[in-house]
Amino acid sequence: MMLRAEALTVQYPGAPGPALEAVDLALAAGELVAVVGPNGCGKTTLVRALLGLTPLSAGMVSLDGKPLSEWTRAQLAQSAALVPQREETPFSWRVEEMVGFGRYARLGALSPMTREDRRAVAEALERCDVSSLTRRRVETLSGGEWQRVRIARALAQEPRLLLLDEPNASLDLGHEMELFELVRRLVADGLAAVVVSHHLNIVARYAGRMLLLDQGRAVAAGTPSEVMREELLSQVFRWPLSVVVLKDGSPQVVPLTGNR
Repeated sequence: MMLRAEALTVQYPGAPGPALEAVDLALAAGELVAVVGPNGCGKTTLVRALLGLTPLSAGMVSLDGKPLSEWTRAQLAQSAALVPQREETPFSWRVEEMVGFGRYARLGALSPMTREDRRAVAEALERCDVSSLTRRRVETLSGGEWQRVRIARALAQEPRLLLLDEPNASLDLGHEMELFELVRRLVADGLAAVVVSHHLNIVARYAGRMLLLDQGRAVAAGTPSEVMREELLSQVFRWPLSVVVLKDGSPQVVPLTGNR
């Protein structure tokens, strides 16, 4: 396994209980795992814990069989890339500049770009289908374009592990599908990916495995069909739900009305 997390527990100071409690996760190259659950269940905390950005109260994370504590931040940035849920851009960067920032994980902030760096940026732009936007300013981009640019920046790091925290938030249906088609292509090329999302139906169509969290604990893990069960989801989301299966075998959630 490329990434392995064992019994991760995070307790924030002053909080009445743990934000994350004894959560396990394993991920191999060429695999997409979706982390799902209601608001406040610990999804973002888990992503941060996997990258060593949040102190653990208990448990351990290892990458390539080596404890995360033995990796330097520079080494980790060359193997893992994060696309965070929220991001502010105070300056009017061009798209090519924004994607080029991904190379600083390998260059350092003051080093000039080399031919190899420019190749990595161009390849990332191409893979995310944003090569035509290189001269655009980031504030002029649509939501879907901006998300693809952010993923391109992460790919410019040339990571083997990609973590995306709510990448489809605020996207319309078409852009949401385009985004997950992109992630599927990246995974097919050998990238390992963890996607945090509250959109159960779309991740059920793309993820090989799902991890369902509730109140900081893992309450189910497995294939989408194993995790997306009516009784369990109704309990976790505190709302009556029905689960139907599409022709391709993907389970889909249908919230019920008039039942409360």
